[in-house]
Amino acid sequence: MLEKYLRKKSVLEHTGLSQSLLYELMARGEFPRPVKIGKRAVAWRESQVAEWQARRSNDAA
Repeated sequence: MLEKYLRKKSVLEHTGLSQSLLYELMARGEFPRPVKIGKRAVAWRESQVAEWQARRSNDAA
């Protein structure tokens, strides 16, 4: 199966995070880092974002 990639706007919409919290979580190692998809473009693997969301919802329960 092909991996889907999410740009920052989609990541923020999917997770409900603010941009500043997204970068803070990445700096603390609590959110996946993006991968380069072009010379000046990055994106997040959809599977990694989904895993993060699943862990977060399990931690809240």
